[in-house]
Amino acid sequence: MRRFLRWLVLTMLEGITAILFRIEKDELDKIPASGPMILAMNHIGSLEVPLLRARVRPRRVVSLAKIETWDNKLVGWLFDLWESIPIHRGEVDLWALRRCLTCLSAGDLLGVAPEGTRSYDGNLLSGRPGIVLIGLHSGAPILPVVHWGVEDFPKNIKHLKRTKFHIRVGKPFTLDSKGEKVNGRIRQKMADEIMFQIANLMPEKYRGKYALNPPPPMKYLRFT
Repeated sequence: MRRFLRWLVLTMLEGITAILFRIEKDELDKIPASGPMILAMNHIGSLEVPLLRARVRPRRVVSLAKIETWDNKLVGWLFDLWESIPIHRGEVDLWALRRCLTCLSAGDLLGVAPEGTRSYDGNLLSGRPGIVLIGLHSGAPILPVVHWGVEDFPKNIKHLKRTKFHIRVGKPFTLDSKGEKVNGRIRQKMADEIMFQIANLMPEKYRGKYALNPPPPMKYLRFT
């Protein structure tokens, strides 16, 4: 029953978002058909979550979400249906980390927004090191998946205009500490290198502090 409900809700959301958006979805074909992978994504608003989730099927995506999401009973029910992982932001949440590792060991996709919160306007915020802990402990490859355009949805819907939703998928990589002790400073450097990979897939106006051209050397990323 739960599987049927998940399929039904995602199918409905796929249809609704196809009406509201003009979606560049061909890039999603770059996501491997099997195997564990961390999807490192930018986070603009709420609409990209169901839009992207519905279009990577039949692959299962488990994503992290702030625990406050469950304060809204309807949204909490949806995130439970999608088996999302609640996380306490601003602290090392070991329970959430274990859930992430279990998801990846089962061969699923794990969606993580390194920014840790929504930007609303599409401009990248500073990356947080939580994704680094997941990447190092799991050894799973990280795949940058970015989007933009959804920030224009509020003004477009007022004029009954469809919103262009752009998607780009980068190259997978793993994290390599180079034998260094991974302290807070190194974790932040790794998080910034991941953010540069996200930024490089986006138009320059969205890159924020990660708009350096050329970007700095990627010391801790090993491309697969």
